Amino acid sequence: MPSRFDLPYPGRDDGDVVGVGADLEPGTLLQAYRKGLFPMGLPDGHLGWWSPVDRAILPLRGLHISRSLRQSTRRFQVSVDADFEGVIRGCADSRRRDPWITEEFVDAYTQLHRLGWAHSVEVWDNEGGLAGGLYGVSIGGLFAGESMFHEARDASKVALVHLVVVMTRGGGHLLDVQWQTPHLESLGAVVIGREAYLERLGAALAGPDVFDSAHESDSV
Repeated sequence: MPSRFDLPYPGRDDGDVVGVGADLEPGTLLQAYRKGLFPMGLPDGHLGWWSPVDRAILPLRGLHISRSLRQSTRRFQVSVDADFEGVIRGCADSRRRDPWITEEFVDAYTQLHRLGWAHSVEVWDNEGGLAGGLYGVSIGGLFAGESMFHEARDASKVALVHLVVVMTRGGGHLLDVQWQTPHLESLGAVVIGREAYLERLGAALAGPDVFDSAHESDSV
């Protein structure tokens, strides 16, 4: 269903937070990602709609895979959409610093997953345990990464490698990582800024669904 809220488009003079309020219903979330926004709670407890001025992406052809990471890809099994709730709850683990993925977020994105818009990549150890993963929202050729976690070394990196494989095979255009971090920078993420991100967003949204063929392979 369409959202009952009309979220703003990011303006040139806006900071990272573009709007406050609304809800996490599927229609609102999809409207947000199509406008270059994503939700995250504010310190005062309100829901904020963010569009970072220093927006970062991971170019699909710019992924850095070290020798040790390449070896790690052989130590795990990888799947897509096999345990979305397990992944988002791993990302929401209260042991993490400044956890922002509340139960409301878990419910909202799990619902979006059931509708086919949110996806997860799971990384499994040799004993069948969930060693790490990532999740995000996919619209056309856009994948908006939301969060990742790991219980074993390099597991989240292996999930990201597999995501890039899925997007490349599916004709993906834009892998949004929101903000730059040292971890993401080491993997090839770059800051392009909000204006450049929004310029690329339209073409990405018009692309094919990158997850149509994502389940054809279980490993990198």
